[in-house]
Amino acid sequence: MSVLPFLRIYAPLNAVLAATGLVAVAALTTPDMSGRSRLALAAVLAVIWGIYLLELAEKLLRRRAGDVRDRTLAIAIDVVAVLVPLAAFLLVGTPDRSLYCAVWLLKPLRDSTFFPLLGRILTNEARNLIGVATVFGIVLFGVALAAYVIERDVQPQKFGSIPQAMWWAVVTLSTTGYGDAIPESFAGRVLAGAVMMSGIGIFALWAGILATGFYQEVRREDFVRNWQLVAAVPLFQKLGPATLVEIVRALRPRIVPAGAVICRKGETGDQMFFVVEGRVSVATPNPVELGPGAFFGEMALITGEPRSATVSATTVVSLLSLHSADFQMLCSSSPEIAEIIRKTALERRGAAPKG
Repeated sequence: MSVLPFLRIYAPLNAVLAATGLVAVAALTTPDMSGRSRLALAAVLAVIWGIYLLELAEKLLRRRAGDVRDRTLAIAIDVVAVLVPLAAFLLVGTPDRSLYCAVWLLKPLRDSTFFPLLGRILTNEARNLIGVATVFGIVLFGVALAAYVIERDVQPQKFGSIPQAMWWAVVTLSTTGYGDAIPESFAGRVLAGAVMMSGIGIFALWAGILATGFYQEVRREDFVRNWQLVAAVPLFQKLGPATLVEIVRALRPRIVPAGAVICRKGETGDQMFFVVEGRVSVATPNPVELGPGAFFGEMALITGEPRSATVSATTVVSLLSLHSADFQMLCSSSPEIAEIIRKTALERRGAAPKG
């Protein structure tokens, strides 16, 4: 339990505070700003620093009380966000001391889930990324060497050495082409065209590796989450791992806003639903609420009859849907699923329907 809960700063507010502070830092570098405006911006920075100080104090007090929910890295970032601007204010005598507030860039990154994901992707794809980087380095040096040999007599001031030619090679391989060094000979221009095409290919390789890594990592996380959900559903608890894998692969995610109708009474049922997050309400004579791990809509698939109840989202709901075609394929390929579904239909036929 938090010792000072009113000081707890959540991730969205942290991002807003950090963005406000960084905008103020950028504005303070404007040379023709009036003294009153500078004072106002300095006051904004002071207020943000004070909030961060209170947040740090609250976390340290909770740590002392035995609450270890905050990671050591998160607390270290909070300490840096407080101490670095304070040290700059006390020790730096120039107007540039406000620039030290730029360490607040770390604050929104602290709570981000993206960077741990990126770290796993870079770790998993390290060999391929290093391989492409090696190719880039080889091509870079080879291109700089070729440009030096071709252009050194034509433009000694720009291609008079391999290090000078490397600048041209970098901007050409990256296809940015600043234009400060352009080959003048025919051979040099042919080389530049080949280098541009090579650069496109190399960066496409990097992008492809990272995109594949993101897809595989996100798909792995979704698969694990869906597996846990499906394995907890009574309808599938007696199935083996191979059959569960088929079901998980057939499920499709869907987000429904609060108040939206998911399925209506009387309409044709072409899919059943599993609740991942949130709650839904089943409009029966005695209304029923279903939460995470529950499922509904299976009776319409089992019996082929129209929906027997209207189901709507009580809150924002994350669902997994199983369409009738996938449902039938799973039943035909796994007789045990068909048997479980048949028994479930018989058990629920006399009970209150769930859609």
